[in-house]
Amino acid sequence: METILIKALQFILSLSLLVLVHELGHFLFARLFKVRVDKFYLFFDAGFRLFRFKPKNSDTEYGIGWLPLGGYCKIAGMIDESMDTKQMANPPQPYEFRSKPARQRLLIMIGGVLFNFLLALFIYSMILCAWGDTYLPLKNVKMGMDYSETFHQVGFEDGDILLKADDTALERLNMDAMRAVMNAGAVTVLRQGVETVIPIPDDMMQRVMRDRKGFAGERFPMVVKELSGEDSPAALAGIRPGDSIVSVDGVATETLYDARALLVEKKNQDVTVGFYRSGVEQSLTFRLDTAGNMGVYTLSPKEIYPTVTLTYNFFQSFPAGIRLGINTLKGYVSDMKYVFTKEGASSLGGFAAIASLFPSAWDWRSFWMTSAFLSIILAFMNILPIPALDGGHVMFLLYEVVARRRPSDKFLEYAQIGGMLLLIALLLYANGNDLFRYLFK
Repeated sequence: METILIKALQFILSLSLLVLVHELGHFLFARLFKVRVDKFYLFFDAGFRLFRFKPKNSDTEYGIGWLPLGGYCKIAGMIDESMDTKQMANPPQPYEFRSKPARQRLLIMIGGVLFNFLLALFIYSMILCAWGDTYLPLKNVKMGMDYSETFHQVGFEDGDILLKADDTALERLNMDAMRAVMNAGAVTVLRQGVETVIPIPDDMMQRVMRDRKGFAGERFPMVVKELSGEDSPAALAGIRPGDSIVSVDGVATETLYDARALLVEKKNQDVTVGFYRSGVEQSLTFRLDTAGNMGVYTLSPKEIYPTVTLTYNFFQSFPAGIRLGINTLKGYVSDMKYVFTKEGASSLGGFAAIASLFPSAWDWRSFWMTSAFLSIILAFMNILPIPALDGGHVMFLLYEVVARRRPSDKFLEYAQIGGMLLLIALLLYANGNDLFRYLFK
């Protein structure tokens, strides 16, 4: 329960920030062109609101709604999600959106998307400035990778060290490497000291989405970092930080995952654990807890294998952050083509899937990395040419510029309704997928 609450809190905090920045983009461009903004709200206030404030001599009401699914900026003289059509029946006023030139209205509509993308670039830049970029080169993972069943089926073996996807060298284990592998014609790995080429089928991405088994993870030994408590099974038996676990009841355990699999099978039983301490193999016998835990925390791959850290000063961080943001956007856009496949549609997720992107323990670097990624997603999704999204308004504005005439207010009203129904259907479908996966996982 604590893990769920931490993830939910991070999700709401991140969403609040991204929505505020998005609506601020619309707001500032509207005020720049002297368009009146009637409301500026975080979250939706259907029926009632948690907070409202209207400064003296201001036309804008600021507030916080009760439904944490987004927010809105109600701009005078346009048909938006508020569906306030009464104002459109009155003669146009100079301060209204509809009275402004098309180029100004276009900038107002793309302001939210622009601000979300710029926010992502800024966050990435500040992350690199504050924490740098520490990564584990694939070549340093001497034990290679543990691959999912999906990749075993096409020829990968546990222990293979990734070298190349076609002619592109694979440097680190991340989404770029995963995309490169799945989109390659062949992948070169180092297997027991020999380079081996594995052909990749054309439908590899669809297989991965269908099976939901993932890609791969680093293979690494189980080395005790610290004990979970003085009264833990391992502590009482005499296990110490630095001990490297190599067997459970006489069965060799080369990796952490091998050891954990055997320990879970022996839960609430006495086990004999073999380990190396100062180069000498020893063993101890003790009883595991009811979950099969020894009561230890272990070293991560980055604490076992040599890593590389790239550091950036304040000025260097901006071009590096911009490159990271643009590369993230390119990767996300390239993945969108799979949404229109059967496997892609079934893998869509709603709020639970988004919240699961955040770490189970609060970590500011991970929080900001995830927030930057979500800001890019929000920018891209909002620019799609769907009525009720910013991209829908942009589409009609571009039509106006080319055709030199505006769509009728009645047409825009119907388009807005149709777009909102489509978005509600997609929202229900995506969150239904979350519920289905939870119930039948």
